[in-house]
Amino acid sequence: MNEVRTLFVDAGEDGVRLDRWFKRRWPHLNHIQIQKLARSGQIRVDGGRARPDTRLAAGAQIRVPPLPQAPPPRDRDQLDPREIAFARSLVLHEDDEVLVLNKPSGLAVQGGTKTTNHVDRLLSAWGEGLERPRLAHRLDRDTSGVLVLGKSPGAAAKLAAAFAKRQARKTYWALVVGFPKPGAGLIDLPLAKKGVGDREMVRPADLSDPKAEAAQTEFVTISRAGDRAAWLALSPLTGRTHQLRAHMLAIGHPILGDPKYANEASNALSLGLKLQLHARRLVIAHPSRGQLVLEAPLSPEMRAGFARFGFTEHEAPAEPFGRSRG
Repeated sequence: MNEVRTLFVDAGEDGVRLDRWFKRRWPHLNHIQIQKLARSGQIRVDGGRARPDTRLAAGAQIRVPPLPQAPPPRDRDQLDPREIAFARSLVLHEDDEVLVLNKPSGLAVQGGTKTTNHVDRLLSAWGEGLERPRLAHRLDRDTSGVLVLGKSPGAAAKLAAAFAKRQARKTYWALVVGFPKPGAGLIDLPLAKKGVGDREMVRPADLSDPKAEAAQTEFVTISRAGDRAAWLALSPLTGRTHQLRAHMLAIGHPILGDPKYANEASNALSLGLKLQLHARRLVIAHPSRGQLVLEAPLSPEMRAGFARFGFTEHEAPAEPFGRSRG
Protein backbone atom coordinates (compact mmCIF):
# COMPACT_ATOMS: atom_id res chain seq x y z
CA MET A 1 0.00 0.00 0.00
CA ASN A 2 1.72 3.18 -1.22
CA GLU A 3 -0.82 5.88 -0.39
CA VAL A 4 -2.20 7.47 2.79
CA ARG A 5 -5.74 6.34 3.56
CA THR A 6 -8.39 7.24 6.13
CA LEU A 7 -10.42 4.39 7.61
CA PHE A 8 -13.09 4.28 10.30
CA VAL A 9 -13.42 1.98 13.30
CA ASP A 10 -16.30 -0.44 12.83
CA ALA A 11 -19.06 -0.69 15.46
CA GLY A 12 -17.96 -4.23 16.23
CA GLU A 13 -14.45 -2.97 17.03
CA ASP A 14 -15.39 -0.54 19.80
CA GLY A 15 -12.78 -0.78 22.58
CA VAL A 16 -10.13 -2.65 20.57
CA ARG A 17 -6.48 -1.57 20.88
CA LEU A 18 -4.94 0.42 18.03
CA ASP A 19 -2.13 -2.11 17.44
CA ARG A 20 -4.63 -4.99 17.29
CA TRP A 21 -6.84 -2.99 14.91
CA PHE A 22 -3.85 -2.77 12.55
CA LYS A 23 -2.87 -6.44 13.00
CA ARG A 24 -6.35 -7.63 12.10
CA ARG A 25 -6.26 -5.75 8.80
CA TRP A 26 -2.60 -6.29 7.97
CA PRO A 27 -1.47 -9.49 9.77
CA HIS A 28 2.00 -9.27 8.18
CA LEU A 29 2.84 -6.16 10.25
CA ASN A 30 4.79 -6.85 13.43
CA HIS A 31 4.53 -4.97 16.73
CA ILE A 32 7.80 -3.06 16.19
CA GLN A 33 6.62 -1.73 12.81
CA ILE A 34 3.29 -0.55 14.26
CA GLN A 35 5.07 1.05 17.24
CA LYS A 36 7.44 2.94 14.95
CA LEU A 37 4.60 4.24 12.76
CA ALA A 38 2.67 5.42 15.84
CA ARG A 39 5.70 6.97 17.55
CA SER A 40 6.65 8.95 14.43
CA GLY A 41 3.09 10.30 14.13
CA GLN A 42 2.36 8.55 10.84
CA ILE A 43 -0.58 6.77 12.45
CA ARG A 44 -3.16 9.21 13.82
CA VAL A 45 -6.53 8.78 15.55
CA ASP A 46 -9.09 11.56 14.98
CA GLY A 47 -6.23 13.79 13.84
CA GLY A 48 -3.99 13.29 16.88
CA ARG A 49 -1.06 11.10 17.79
CA ALA A 50 -1.88 7.84 19.55
CA ARG A 51 -0.03 5.08 21.34
CA PRO A 52 -0.24 1.45 20.10
CA ASP A 53 -2.26 0.51 23.22
CA THR A 54 -4.84 3.29 22.70
CA ARG A 55 -8.40 1.93 22.94
CA LEU A 56 -10.45 2.92 19.90
CA ALA A 57 -14.05 4.06 19.87
CA ALA A 58 -16.54 3.03 17.18
CA GLY A 59 -16.50 5.60 14.39
CA ALA A 60 -13.01 6.89 15.19
CA GLN A 61 -11.04 8.12 12.16
CA ILE A 62 -7.68 6.39 11.59
CA ARG A 63 -4.95 7.82 9.38
CA VAL A 64 -3.21 4.85 7.76
CA PRO A 65 0.20 5.67 6.22
CA PRO A 66 1.86 3.72 3.40
CA LEU A 67 2.54 0.21 4.71
CA PRO A 68 5.01 -2.52 3.75
CA GLN A 69 3.62 -5.02 1.27
CA ALA A 70 2.60 -8.42 2.60
CA PRO A 71 4.84 -11.28 1.50
CA PRO A 72 3.24 -13.79 -0.87
CA PRO A 73 1.40 -16.53 1.07
CA ARG A 74 3.19 -19.81 1.55
CA ASP A 75 1.43 -22.69 -0.16
CA ARG A 76 1.58 -24.88 2.94
CA ASP A 77 -0.43 -22.28 4.91
CA GLN A 78 -3.26 -22.17 2.40
CA LEU A 79 -6.31 -24.36 2.86
CA ASP A 80 -7.22 -26.65 0.02
CA PRO A 81 -10.88 -27.13 -0.99
CA ARG A 82 -11.21 -30.31 1.09
CA GLU A 83 -9.99 -28.52 4.22
CA ILE A 84 -12.41 -25.65 3.60
CA ALA A 85 -15.28 -28.10 3.18
CA PHE A 86 -14.23 -29.89 6.40
CA ALA A 87 -14.13 -26.61 8.35
CA ARG A 88 -17.56 -25.65 7.07
CA SER A 89 -18.95 -29.08 7.98
CA LEU A 90 -18.22 -28.39 11.65
CA VAL A 91 -20.66 -25.45 11.90
CA LEU A 92 -23.42 -25.80 14.49
CA HIS A 93 -24.57 -22.18 14.30
CA GLU A 94 -23.56 -19.11 12.34
CA ASP A 95 -24.93 -15.59 12.16
CA ASP A 96 -23.44 -12.16 11.49
CA GLU A 97 -21.66 -12.05 14.88
CA VAL A 98 -21.22 -15.60 16.16
CA LEU A 99 -19.74 -18.82 14.79
CA VAL A 100 -20.18 -22.08 16.70
CA LEU A 101 -18.28 -25.23 15.75
CA ASN A 102 -18.61 -28.85 16.78
CA LYS A 103 -14.92 -29.45 17.47
CA PRO A 104 -13.82 -33.02 16.80
CA SER A 105 -11.80 -35.01 19.31
CA GLY A 106 -8.11 -34.96 18.41
CA LEU A 107 -8.14 -31.54 16.74
CA ALA A 108 -6.23 -28.90 18.71
CA VAL A 109 -7.78 -25.45 19.04
CA GLN A 110 -4.47 -23.64 18.48
CA GLY A 111 -1.13 -24.58 16.98
CA GLY A 112 2.20 -25.25 18.65
CA THR A 113 5.69 -26.51 17.90
CA LYS A 114 4.45 -29.97 16.88
CA THR A 115 0.89 -29.02 15.91
CA THR A 116 0.31 -27.86 12.34
CA ASN A 117 -3.37 -28.74 11.93
CA HIS A 118 -5.71 -26.94 14.33
CA VAL A 119 -8.97 -24.99 14.51
CA ASP A 120 -7.21 -21.63 14.33
CA ARG A 121 -5.70 -22.57 10.96
CA LEU A 122 -9.06 -23.81 9.64
CA LEU A 123 -10.61 -20.41 10.36
CA SER A 124 -9.01 -19.22 7.13
CA ALA A 125 -12.05 -20.86 5.50
CA TRP A 126 -13.96 -17.72 6.57
CA GLY A 127 -11.29 -15.28 5.35
CA GLU A 128 -8.45 -13.27 6.84
CA GLY A 129 -8.13 -9.99 8.72
CA LEU A 130 -11.51 -8.68 9.87
CA GLU A 131 -13.34 -11.61 8.30
CA ARG A 132 -11.45 -14.17 10.37
CA PRO A 133 -13.45 -15.41 13.41
CA ARG A 134 -11.82 -15.15 16.85
CA LEU A 135 -11.82 -17.72 19.66
CA ALA A 136 -13.85 -16.83 22.76
CA HIS A 137 -12.68 -19.83 24.84
CA ARG A 138 -10.74 -23.09 24.51
CA LEU A 139 -11.27 -26.86 24.58
CA ASP A 140 -8.59 -29.51 25.16
CA ARG A 141 -7.35 -31.27 22.03
CA ASP A 142 -9.16 -34.54 22.84
CA THR A 143 -12.37 -32.94 24.15
CA SER A 144 -15.12 -32.75 21.53
CA GLY A 145 -18.11 -30.45 21.33
CA VAL A 146 -19.30 -26.85 21.39
CA LEU A 147 -16.65 -24.23 20.54
CA VAL A 148 -17.72 -20.57 20.28
CA LEU A 149 -16.08 -17.81 18.23
CA GLY A 150 -16.83 -14.17 17.55
CA LYS A 151 -16.99 -12.92 13.97
CA SER A 152 -15.89 -9.41 14.93
CA PRO A 153 -13.51 -8.13 17.61
CA GLY A 154 -16.43 -6.66 19.57
CA ALA A 155 -18.47 -9.88 19.45
CA ALA A 156 -15.46 -11.97 20.47
CA ALA A 157 -14.75 -9.64 23.40
CA LYS A 158 -18.34 -9.86 24.68
CA LEU A 159 -18.40 -13.65 24.38
CA ALA A 160 -15.02 -13.98 26.11
CA ALA A 161 -16.23 -11.67 28.90
CA ALA A 162 -19.26 -13.89 29.47
CA PHE A 163 -16.94 -16.86 30.03
CA ALA A 164 -14.62 -14.83 32.27
CA LYS A 165 -17.53 -13.55 34.38
CA ARG A 166 -19.06 -17.06 34.70
CA GLN A 167 -22.17 -15.98 32.80
CA ALA A 168 -21.97 -18.89 30.35
CA ARG A 169 -23.71 -22.10 31.45
CA LYS A 170 -21.55 -25.02 30.33
CA THR A 171 -22.56 -28.67 30.47
CA TYR A 172 -20.06 -31.42 29.64
CA TRP A 173 -20.82 -35.12 29.41
CA ALA A 174 -18.24 -37.55 30.75
CA LEU A 175 -17.95 -41.28 31.30
CA VAL A 176 -15.99 -42.10 34.46
CA VAL A 177 -14.81 -45.22 36.24
CA GLY A 178 -17.11 -46.30 39.09
CA PHE A 179 -19.70 -43.82 40.35
CA PRO A 180 -19.47 -40.95 42.82
CA LYS A 181 -21.20 -41.15 46.20
CA PRO A 182 -23.23 -39.00 46.59
CA GLY A 183 -24.28 -38.92 42.97
CA ALA A 184 -24.26 -35.13 42.74
CA GLY A 185 -22.31 -32.34 44.34
CA LEU A 186 -19.69 -29.64 44.08
CA ILE A 187 -15.94 -30.27 43.84
CA ASP A 188 -14.23 -27.25 45.36
CA LEU A 189 -10.54 -28.05 45.04
CA PRO A 190 -7.76 -25.60 44.09
CA LEU A 191 -5.44 -26.72 41.30
CA ALA A 192 -1.83 -25.89 40.41
CA LYS A 193 0.27 -26.68 37.35
CA LYS A 194 3.18 -29.04 38.04
CA GLY A 195 5.92 -30.29 35.72
CA VAL A 196 7.25 -28.99 32.41
CA GLY A 197 6.23 -29.36 28.75
CA ASP A 198 4.52 -32.64 27.90
CA ARG A 199 4.89 -33.72 31.54
CA GLU A 200 2.92 -30.73 32.85
CA MET A 201 -0.25 -31.60 34.74
CA VAL A 202 -2.59 -29.78 37.07
CA ARG A 203 -2.89 -31.27 40.53
CA PRO A 204 -4.79 -30.50 43.74
CA ALA A 205 -3.01 -27.84 45.76
CA ASP A 206 -3.41 -25.75 48.89
CA LEU A 207 -4.33 -22.12 48.26
CA SER A 208 -1.17 -21.17 50.15
CA ASP A 209 0.73 -22.46 47.10
CA PRO A 210 1.50 -19.37 44.96
CA LYS A 211 0.69 -21.40 41.82
CA ALA A 212 -2.69 -22.60 43.13
CA GLU A 213 -5.91 -21.35 41.56
CA ALA A 214 -9.42 -21.80 42.93
CA ALA A 215 -11.37 -24.38 40.92
CA GLN A 216 -14.99 -25.50 41.25
CA THR A 217 -16.89 -28.17 39.33
CA GLU A 218 -20.53 -29.21 39.72
CA PHE A 219 -21.43 -32.80 38.86
CA VAL A 220 -24.63 -34.82 38.49
CA THR A 221 -24.93 -38.55 37.75
CA ILE A 222 -27.15 -39.16 34.74
CA SER A 223 -26.87 -42.96 34.49
CA ARG A 224 -24.82 -45.94 35.73
CA ALA A 225 -23.49 -49.14 34.21
CA GLY A 226 -23.61 -51.20 37.38
CA ASP A 227 -20.54 -50.61 39.51
CA ARG A 228 -18.21 -50.26 36.54
CA ALA A 229 -18.86 -46.82 35.11
CA ALA A 230 -21.09 -43.77 35.31
CA TRP A 231 -22.24 -41.11 32.91
CA LEU A 232 -21.94 -37.68 34.49
CA ALA A 233 -22.90 -34.15 33.60
CA LEU A 234 -20.11 -31.77 34.63
CA SER A 235 -20.28 -28.00 34.86
CA PRO A 236 -17.01 -26.09 35.42
CA LEU A 237 -17.77 -22.96 37.42
CA THR A 238 -14.18 -21.87 36.86
CA GLY A 239 -12.09 -22.32 33.73
CA ARG A 240 -8.78 -23.84 34.80
CA THR A 241 -6.59 -25.90 32.47
CA HIS A 242 -7.66 -29.59 32.51
CA GLN A 243 -10.00 -28.77 35.40
CA LEU A 244 -12.63 -31.45 34.79
CA ARG A 245 -10.07 -34.17 34.18
CA ALA A 246 -8.01 -33.28 37.25
CA HIS A 247 -11.05 -32.94 39.52
CA MET A 248 -12.50 -36.31 38.54
CA LEU A 249 -9.16 -38.01 39.15
CA ALA A 250 -8.89 -36.23 42.50
CA ILE A 251 -12.20 -37.69 43.74
CA GLY A 252 -11.26 -41.18 42.53
CA HIS A 253 -13.41 -41.33 39.39
CA PRO A 254 -11.17 -40.38 36.46
CA ILE A 255 -12.65 -39.88 33.01
CA LEU A 256 -12.31 -42.96 30.82
CA GLY A 257 -9.90 -42.87 27.90
CA ASP A 258 -7.71 -40.25 29.55
CA PRO A 259 -4.04 -41.29 29.34
CA LYS A 260 -2.86 -38.40 31.51
CA TYR A 261 -5.35 -38.13 34.39
CA ALA A 262 -5.89 -41.82 35.07
CA ASN A 263 -5.56 -44.54 37.69
CA GLU A 264 -5.20 -48.32 37.42
CA ALA A 265 -8.96 -48.92 37.35
CA SER A 266 -9.66 -46.37 34.62
CA ASN A 267 -6.77 -47.62 32.49
CA ALA A 268 -8.14 -51.17 32.64
CA LEU A 269 -11.67 -50.07 31.74
CA SER A 270 -10.57 -47.68 28.98
CA LEU A 271 -9.09 -50.26 26.60
CA GLY A 272 -9.82 -49.07 23.05
CA LEU A 273 -11.56 -45.86 24.13
CA LYS A 274 -10.51 -42.26 23.47
CA LEU A 275 -11.16 -39.50 26.01
CA GLN A 276 -14.79 -39.70 27.11
CA LEU A 277 -15.36 -35.97 27.59
CA HIS A 278 -17.73 -33.92 25.43
CA ALA A 279 -18.77 -30.25 25.61
CA ARG A 280 -22.44 -31.07 25.14
CA ARG A 281 -24.34 -27.84 25.84
CA LEU A 282 -23.70 -24.13 26.22
CA VAL A 283 -26.12 -21.35 27.10
CA ILE A 284 -24.65 -17.88 26.57
CA ALA A 285 -25.89 -14.37 25.82
CA HIS A 286 -25.66 -13.38 22.18
CA PRO A 287 -23.41 -10.31 21.76
CA SER A 288 -26.32 -8.15 20.62
CA ARG A 289 -29.59 -10.00 20.95
CA GLY A 290 -31.19 -12.67 23.10
CA GLN A 291 -29.62 -15.90 24.22
CA LEU A 292 -27.88 -18.75 22.41
CA VAL A 293 -28.67 -22.34 23.40
CA LEU A 294 -26.11 -24.55 21.67
CA GLU A 295 -25.79 -28.35 21.65
CA ALA A 296 -23.25 -30.61 19.98
CA PRO A 297 -24.18 -34.15 18.92
CA LEU A 298 -22.12 -36.99 20.34
CA SER A 299 -18.72 -37.49 18.77
CA PRO A 300 -17.78 -40.91 17.34
CA GLU A 301 -15.45 -41.37 20.34
CA MET A 302 -18.27 -40.74 22.83
CA ARG A 303 -20.69 -42.91 20.86
CA ALA A 304 -18.20 -45.77 21.25
CA GLY A 305 -18.22 -45.28 25.02
CA PHE A 306 -22.02 -45.07 25.17
CA ALA A 307 -22.32 -48.27 23.12
CA ARG A 308 -19.89 -50.13 25.39
CA PHE A 309 -21.80 -49.33 28.57
CA GLY A 310 -25.34 -49.27 27.19
CA PHE A 311 -26.08 -45.56 27.63
CA THR A 312 -28.49 -43.65 25.35
CA GLU A 313 -28.39 -39.88 25.12
CA HIS A 314 -32.17 -39.63 25.52
CA GLU A 315 -31.72 -40.50 29.22
CA ALA A 316 -30.25 -37.04 29.90
CA PRO A 317 -32.35 -33.99 30.80
CA ALA A 318 -31.55 -30.85 28.80
CA GLU A 319 -30.67 -28.98 32.00
CA PRO A 320 -29.31 -31.55 34.51
CA PHE A 321 -28.30 -28.71 36.89
CA GLY A 322 -31.66 -26.90 36.75
CA ARG A 323 -32.58 -23.71 34.95
CA SER A 324 -32.03 -21.33 37.86
CA ARG A 325 -28.24 -21.35 37.72
CA GLY A 326 -26.63 -18.13 36.50
